[in-house]
Amino acid sequence: MTITITAFERSPDGGQGLARDTRVRWALEEAGLPYEVRLVSFQAMKEAAHLALHPFGQIPTYEEGDLVLFETGAIVLHIAEHHPSLLPADANARARAVTWMFAALNTVEPPILELVTARLFEGDRPWTAERLPLVADRLRARLNQLAVRLGDGDWLDGGFSAGDLLMVSVLLRLRPSGLLNEFPGLAAYVARGEARPAYQRAFAAQLAINTAP
Repeated sequence: MTITITAFERSPDGGQGLARDTRVRWALEEAGLPYEVRLVSFQAMKEAAHLALHPFGQIPTYEEGDLVLFETGAIVLHIAEHHPSLLPADANARARAVTWMFAALNTVEPPILELVTARLFEGDRPWTAERLPLVADRLRARLNQLAVRLGDGDWLDGGFSAGDLLMVSVLLRLRPSGLLNEFPGLAAYVARGEARPAYQRAFAAQLAINTAP
């Protein structure tokens, strides 16, 4: 059954792997599943056809037969539940991997996005100079907790899982700020994720779309 995902016709990051369709591409590559990509413009994302797939007018979406999903966490979990390369067989280890998926999206990503918003979209506000250090310090505290938990391990809980896939994807958003460099263990963790052949294929596919004439 054909899998189709949606992605930006032109990604705001120029194809540097920060758009959320990269996470879905990576999961599909790890699972060894072929897929098609339907590119949508910012205008098309707000039109009825796309809103029928994603009620909030965002990307990516996932279509497989009669199944339509949105939200990257839900999509990656669906892929992982059907392909053992992304979730361990042991029930307890599997539950822990799912916990890390939620932690990536609900605990680690929000303060990262707060920093991104403060730097890129609120940089000209009169209160930014005072607020930005507070936002960065809150994020540092969260990253320190994650770094302590990761310790010297290659991955968060034994072998690579969908929890690591989402956590690495989330942490990649830190790279433009330079904050990731303050945590060498996390920087090395992200590098291990980027070095995976499945990630390389996903990144290359998205970059090719955004660098094409």
